[in-house]
Amino acid sequence: MLKTITPIDNTIYVEREFASTKTINETLDKSKKAFVEWKATSLETRKKILINFVDIFLKNNLEIEEELCKQMGRPISQCGGEMNGFEERARYMIENSNIALENVVSKKDNEFNNFITKEPLGSIFIIAPWNYPYNTSVNSIIPSLLSGNTVILKHSSQTPLCAEQLFKAAQKSNLPQGVFQFMHLDHESTSKIIADNRIDHVLFTGSVSGGRQVKKAIGERFINAGLELGGKDPAYVRKDCNLQHAIENLADGSFYNSGQSCCGIERIYVDSEIYDDFVDGIKNFTEKYILDDPSKKSTNLGPVVKLSAANFIRNQIKQAISEGATDIVSKENFKISDNNNCYVSPSVLTNVDHSMKFMMEETFGPCVGIMKVSNENDAVKLMNDSPYGLTACIWTEDKEFAYNFGKKINTGTFFMNRCDYLDPGLAWTGVKDTGTGVTLSVLGFNHLTRAKSYHLRTIKEG
Repeated sequence: MLKTITPIDNTIYVEREFASTKTINETLDKSKKAFVEWKATSLETRKKILINFVDIFLKNNLEIEEELCKQMGRPISQCGGEMNGFEERARYMIENSNIALENVVSKKDNEFNNFITKEPLGSIFIIAPWNYPYNTSVNSIIPSLLSGNTVILKHSSQTPLCAEQLFKAAQKSNLPQGVFQFMHLDHESTSKIIADNRIDHVLFTGSVSGGRQVKKAIGERFINAGLELGGKDPAYVRKDCNLQHAIENLADGSFYNSGQSCCGIERIYVDSEIYDDFVDGIKNFTEKYILDDPSKKSTNLGPVVKLSAANFIRNQIKQAISEGATDIVSKENFKISDNNNCYVSPSVLTNVDHSMKFMMEETFGPCVGIMKVSNENDAVKLMNDSPYGLTACIWTEDKEFAYNFGKKINTGTFFMNRCDYLDPGLAWTGVKDTGTGVTLSVLGFNHLTRAKSYHLRTIKEG
């Protein structure tokens, strides 16, 4: 039995039966059968259906936002932002699908017509996370369907209603039966589905350990997996930056969604000349956050997803402090935080270094470490000293410097004067333990299709 415990008060919010073996087999068979028809459906028809799907989904935004708040604890005042992100990404991918999926012409003359088509893979199995349940899943669902694939969605047990809401919208949008399905699954069933020959591609967003389990489940099968895994994203605050802008945006990048973002800021390296001013500024800004029941409109910092996560975060901070770190944030305004609940006080740690787990392991909570650096070379070295490589950012007024600095950083996305944002026109990808594959942009379609070459020669008489 699936049980979703709301982090608001640790009570059961949702209960669902896990899919039976019979249901799993029926779902996989339906997906393969539906693929034949959906593949043959024109791109223009697919686009019209998916525009309708997005429109229908967004009409139910108030109910969806309330469910989202209760399932994973995000402040209700911020849940609308995910709906906006869902719409922005979905519409971009629909509008640009013709470019992404167009044939690649090699040669065309009176004798030869040579070109490459982008063929759908088949049944796509999407394993979506709870932290941004709609934004992460839309990155995969929409381009998969546009490409002519069928989709089976498995959402996190923390956010099962998200899968149900997406399915309801799909049903009302006249997607053919079997093209888009979902199942509530335990870990064992999930692994079996990944290993099943009826699955042609796997898309997973989650932890590094989860990514390894996906690869293990694939085993010797000749299919690929898109893996968006962990992060420990860094920032470099240069002395020529707009200091207040950097403070406010880096605080938001660290604490939004209670720090539960794969591209959240967890490490900040500040030029020694402005270090003290930056530290004072982010301390004062952080202490103004309101940690409270996320259903209250005044709350801008909610609980983390579950008690085990809260305890992990607290223990990581305690260990860092025992090793010499200092938490500069007063806890006076965060008395709701308790070892027996999911409400974690925001923390800004100074006197940290890379010998501490806090600066090397993903925390996924409302806390950030700050180190002083003497120059950009030190910043580059420290920013690259990580097993992860999702995003990184610089805060400066010098665009040329930022570009050249970014070339030295081993990461999938590099920002200047911004963080924690996905532009749907840019490839979302990572390096090192952050995973493999690409979503978003026109490049995101490439991993959901295979190349098929046509070499057509005309023989002239005589």
